[in-house]
Amino acid sequence: MDKFTNSAWFMRIVAFALAALLFISINFEMESDKKSLGLSTAPEISTETIENVPVEVYYDRENLVVSGVPETVDVTLKGAKSLLINAKNQRGFKVYVDLSDPEISMGNRTVTFKISDLNEKLVATIDPEYAEVNVQERVTKDFKVEAEYNTSLLEDGYTAGQPTVSPQTVKITGAKDAIEQISYVKANLEISKGLNETVNGKATVKALDRDLNKLDVTIEPASVAVSLKVSIPSKTVSIAPKQTGKAKDGIRIKSISVDPAEVTLFGSESNLEKISQLKLPVNISKIDGDTELELDLTKPESVQKMSLGKAKVKIRTEKVDVDQETEDPVDDEEVVQEPAEEDEPEEKPVEEDEPAAIESKTFNNVKIEPVGIQEGQDAKLESDATSITLQGEADELKNITKDDINLTVDLSNLDEGTHDVDVAVNAPAGLDWELGSKTISVSITPKDEET
Repeated sequence: MDKFTNSAWFMRIVAFALAALLFISINFEMESDKKSLGLSTAPEISTETIENVPVEVYYDRENLVVSGVPETVDVTLKGAKSLLINAKNQRGFKVYVDLSDPEISMGNRTVTFKISDLNEKLVATIDPEYAEVNVQERVTKDFKVEAEYNTSLLEDGYTAGQPTVSPQTVKITGAKDAIEQISYVKANLEISKGLNETVNGKATVKALDRDLNKLDVTIEPASVAVSLKVSIPSKTVSIAPKQTGKAKDGIRIKSISVDPAEVTLFGSESNLEKISQLKLPVNISKIDGDTELELDLTKPESVQKMSLGKAKVKIRTEKVDVDQETEDPVDDEEVVQEPAEEDEPEEKPVEEDEPAAIESKTFNNVKIEPVGIQEGQDAKLESDATSITLQGEADELKNITKDDINLTVDLSNLDEGTHDVDVAVNAPAGLDWELGSKTISVSITPKDEET
């Protein structure tokens, strides 16, 4: 036994066994340490798809326009699960298209997506892999804006002028071929209900091609102020009292007067032309003596509205014998519109030379002419027509036509901007007149220079 233990081979075998035990012990301790730290010698490989990753495009933005690049892509990452979780949560990587080469040519081209700032131990796949893009020269041009609105929303009887826009021109920037396709630049005034009053609001500007397709361009400013003047034609007519019923025995109606004597009607011009007066029925069957009443005015069906809804009626009477009343009956239609303020004695003789009756005559849509506009300016009238009512003797009014009336607004010495200007009247002498609109709003702008 001693001989065996003292042999060289025995010592070699023991040394080898001790070395093996030491190696196994050390590796066991290292594995335990790694597991306690969450480390593994064989990491778990996994995949993760990150959707809607923004795409950046690098190119000369001052001189070029690039279209066709999608805003986002989907990125699938493959690698250690711990690295995937970190990449997904932090999103520190970027997906981009590089078109920064100064020698790049114009037109269509196919470009691949690239990724940067991604952990090198992760493998990325981008969906889609490439994009069809178009590179064009960047162009900026001024365009005049045309305002529009839904005309079907205009209520019956109302009229609208041309909508005004401020500013009148916008700058549109885009690809050269897109700018060349622009046929219309519209600002649509959004209206959700019936139009019966002036509207002021903001409208988004759109650039459209000849087929009214919206073009992908940048517009500055993107919205403009739009004003739409809405009005309704009017006509002033006399209120004509009409007797109804039969007067009581012993009562005679001497006169019936109305205050006010006129009412303004509003509606379409065609309907207003058919109305010369507004009849007011007055029931005299219950009248016992001089009476004042307040009666409702009945609006004609063809009229949209009236300036007033009631009128005061003054009735003057006299007592008569029943026999005298039957000899000299009063016609139901006979009405005196302008009675004297005080009853005059019955024995006072009637003067032979009575003053001529004063009548009125209304002309609608009389043209208003601007005068005195300064060189280098343009003028836009909010309304280029109004109504005028002439008053005078019947013989003088009979032969007067619209051509005998001249309405003007003096624009001399007016600065740029919006002004309310008095309307001047040139009408035949000897007549009184009243305008439907005494002032008109006028917008003074610089005259567009021809290029």
